[in-house]
Amino acid sequence: MRLLALAALLALAALGWRLWQGPPLETLELRRQDLVQTVVVSGHVETPHRADIAAQITGTVLEVPVREGQAVKAGDLLVALNPAEAQAALAQADAALVQARAQRRQLEELQRPQAELALRQSAATLDTTRASADRAEALFAQGFIGQAARDEAQRALVLADAQWRSAQRALEALAPNGSQFALAVAAVGSAEANAAAAAARLAYTRVRAPQAGLLIARNVEAGDVVQAGKLLMTLSPAGQTQLVADVDEKNLRLLALGQAALASADAYPQRRFDARLAYINPGVNAQTGAVQVKFDLPAPPAELRQDMTVSIDIEVARRPQALLLPVAALREPASAAPWVLRVVEGRAERCVPKLGLRAGGWVEVLEGLAAGDRVLPATAGLAVGDRVRVAAP
Repeated sequence: MRLLALAALLALAALGWRLWQGPPLETLELRRQDLVQTVVVSGHVETPHRADIAAQITGTVLEVPVREGQAVKAGDLLVALNPAEAQAALAQADAALVQARAQRRQLEELQRPQAELALRQSAATLDTTRASADRAEALFAQGFIGQAARDEAQRALVLADAQWRSAQRALEALAPNGSQFALAVAAVGSAEANAAAAAARLAYTRVRAPQAGLLIARNVEAGDVVQAGKLLMTLSPAGQTQLVADVDEKNLRLLALGQAALASADAYPQRRFDARLAYINPGVNAQTGAVQVKFDLPAPPAELRQDMTVSIDIEVARRPQALLLPVAALREPASAAPWVLRVVEGRAERCVPKLGLRAGGWVEVLEGLAAGDRVLPATAGLAVGDRVRVAAP
């Protein structure tokens, strides 16, 4: 009986001791490891720009020798329009140009020599008439001829002088700096411009790739009648591929040019590739509250396609061997001063640590806790000062 009583007494003492120690609870331990904070966004693949290829004249499509998704080189034929009307217009413009050049040549080779000859003839006539007028004046003074004869000689001199001046002006007009020559030169220039415009219009019947790239849209077929300005194809030019994404403005303070990122296409989620933040839009979209950002790809994977959806993890901060606290231990985590219950000598003690980065279920501890400290999960129903017993791992 004594042994049974002693055993019962010891059992009661052990139970009382355990009750006095508090309930056994699982705890969370602080530890040191690298912490990387990321911002995850969704975006799409984009080349720096697209080229919308449109018709520049109205015409009927004769041929479309390319297909959607085809890679083309600069100058490759994309669409051929019926050139008959443009060819006729060019022939007419070329004929007008030949005529204008012939008229200028006629001015130089025929009209100008004729004007020079006429000037020489009028000058000779003027000299002869002036001599005759001088003789008539002398004879009149001597009384050998009358006033009528003297006046007739003077009228002939005035007429000869007028003819000489007219011939002189005609030759000046035909000179390289004269008005007639300038009109001939202008006519040739106008004809050349019309011929060039007609040649350009004919060239517009052959729509070619402005640069190398990938055709991502085709909106025309042979037999279509297209109007000037109608979109025929969309070309994604070959060049640097970028990722474009919209980031919530609340994360704007975390972003900086040059930050590293890891991306993956939704079509190939297991194939991750490097990216680097290259552009942050200075404005915020008022409707969505987002900021557009762009990423350069040092080595874009071959499987990337224009407008493909991608997921991007932006590394915004890194702390090597930081002291980390599980976020599950934080109480009032959204307040200005989150706190934890730390186990100190078998009791739950309130502790308000100074915190830093948060990422992946962990938060960086700057002050207030040390490595190896154990804290209670926020779900543990204990108050400050309660006894607690650390459960065996």
